[in-house]
Amino acid sequence: MCMLSTKATCNSHGQDSSYFLGWQEYENNPYHEVQNTKGIIQMGLAENQLSFDILESWLAKNPDAAGFKRSGESIFAELALFQDYHGLPAFKKALVDFMAEIRGNKVTFDPNHLVLTAGATSANETLIFCLANPGEAVLIPTPYYPGFDRDLKWRTGVEIVPIHCTSSNDFQITETALQEAYQAAQKRNLRVKGVLVTNPSNPLGTTMTRSELNLLLSFVEDKGIHLISDEIYSGTVFSSPSFTSVMEILKERKCDENSPMWNRVHVVYSLSKDLGLPGFRVGAIYSNDDMVVAGATKMSSFGLISSQTQYLLSAMLSDKKLTKNYISENQKRLKQRQKRLVSGLQKAGISCLKGNAGLFCWVDMRKLLRSNTFEAEMELWKKIVYEVRLNISPGSSCHCTEPGWFRVCFANLSEKTLDLAMHRLKAFVGEYCNVPATNGRSQTNHSRRRSLTKWVFRLSFDDRSPVPGR
Repeated sequence: MCMLSTKATCNSHGQDSSYFLGWQEYENNPYHEVQNTKGIIQMGLAENQLSFDILESWLAKNPDAAGFKRSGESIFAELALFQDYHGLPAFKKALVDFMAEIRGNKVTFDPNHLVLTAGATSANETLIFCLANPGEAVLIPTPYYPGFDRDLKWRTGVEIVPIHCTSSNDFQITETALQEAYQAAQKRNLRVKGVLVTNPSNPLGTTMTRSELNLLLSFVEDKGIHLISDEIYSGTVFSSPSFTSVMEILKERKCDENSPMWNRVHVVYSLSKDLGLPGFRVGAIYSNDDMVVAGATKMSSFGLISSQTQYLLSAMLSDKKLTKNYISENQKRLKQRQKRLVSGLQKAGISCLKGNAGLFCWVDMRKLLRSNTFEAEMELWKKIVYEVRLNISPGSSCHCTEPGWFRVCFANLSEKTLDLAMHRLKAFVGEYCNVPATNGRSQTNHSRRRSLTKWVFRLSFDDRSPVPGR
């Protein structure tokens, strides 16, 4: 008899996705420019390491903040003792001001409507707990962040129904795709409670257009459901078009507390991407719905941000000279690094979707497939992981409907390492395109790669043809 719960033993966490398995392979053989030059280069991690020097310089000039002092006097005991899960008022004020600054101060945020969480993962899950019951559904446009299969479903029991977007219009959301997703949910007897989007998009590296945002608001208003806008990459927009928050569109549509949409739009934010601080575990929910704020605040007691972290970041974000310089310089560095990646891909004969945001590119490797299938995509991915020794994320892990797309990250590694990665890829493409295939498959078939065949069958073909009760 099993002595553990079904939750502990079930296989619905999503950890066996190729997205996570690629990380495991990297950890088994990580590249190091001195100690392991033949190792796997990590290009599957959306982490921003480009502007640490700006933050470290500020810390060196502001020792009181890092030393938990106020006017030279220690406040360690004050911070170390019991904390209110509503959060430190000074930090909440600094955070909403920073959020407004990123959005060009076109919208403002009330700290009383902000709920602090231990990262965006916790924020998204908490919102799903507040908005939906087990067995109900949320719609998400594809391709989407693979972690949503874990974050939104595993503990909540809520289903994800994909809104299928395609390369024919650069994966933008359409009215037809929205309606088809809604109808697919109905055929599965799933009650749709909302739509969740990431803006800027992970994995596309693009910002949503105003027409898409207006389309979404009209759709959720018509269906009487919620809209969650995950805007954790809002500060990474490095070229036109600029970032437009859903809150700005609400304002343009003259929605206020008397509008039915006022309480049904919710924003998720985090400092993990814009400031490059995923280890600090700082996330937030912003909602105009008092009941959502109250419920989420209660749930936040299961994933609090430490008082020490809040104190440090409130001092940092309150320095307007710092935040202004950081936002501008970080965006400039992201633009330069993205350009370097795109150039390297082009030299290898590979194109990508034109991006203007994020820490990654959505790369088109369809011409390298032996056949237009997801099995061929997995075959190519395994070669890139084991032969080229680059960990990138296959499109199927992001629920893309078209084989051959990959997410490639560029902000978590040095220029030297990025150049090496592009050198490896270029050499591989040159050789791979000249190797004949047998029965549509490569002749190379190492035993280690054969052992990974089972991964293919776990990947989400089921979300393309809805199955009742799933």
